[in-house]
Amino acid sequence: MARYERILVPTDGSAATRHAVEHAVDLAAEHGATIHALYVVNSASFASLPVESSWENVASLLDEEGAAALDDVEELTSERGVPVERALIEGNPSREIVRYAEDEDCDLVVMGTHGRGGIDRLLLGSVTEKVVRSSTVPVLTVRVEE
Repeated sequence: MARYERILVPTDGSAATRHAVEHAVDLAAEHGATIHALYVVNSASFASLPVESSWENVASLLDEEGAAALDDVEELTSERGVPVERALIEGNPSREIVRYAEDEDCDLVVMGTHGRGGIDRLLLGSVTEKVVRSSTVPVLTVRVEE
C-alpha cells in the first residue's frame, strides 16, 4: 500500500465539497500525512463585473470566502490531530491545483466530483476532470452530493 505524506485537498468551501475534505482528512490521519488545503480564487469569473465595482472590494470578499473555506478544513484536521498547510492563491482553478500539487511534491490530490456526464459535463465543464487529465500526481475523486 502506498504511503501518503502530503495530501492536497482543494476546496471551494461548499457543503458538497466537505465530503471530499473529510475523506482526505481520514486518509491523512491513517497515513500520518499532512493535509495541504488549497483555495483558488478564480478571478476570471468576475471579469464581467460592472466597471464601477471595486476590484479591491471583490478581491477582499473572495479572500474572506477562501479563508473561511480553509478555516473549515483546518477545523476538521485539528479534530483528528492532522497537520495542515493552507494556501490561498489566484488563477485558473484546474491549472493552479495541478501546479500546486507538483510544486509541493504532493503524493495525492483528493477532489470532489458530481459525477456528471454527457451534455452536463460538456456545458458545465469540470475542474476535477481537468485536474485528472493533466495531473502527474494521482487524483482520488470522491462523489459529492448536489
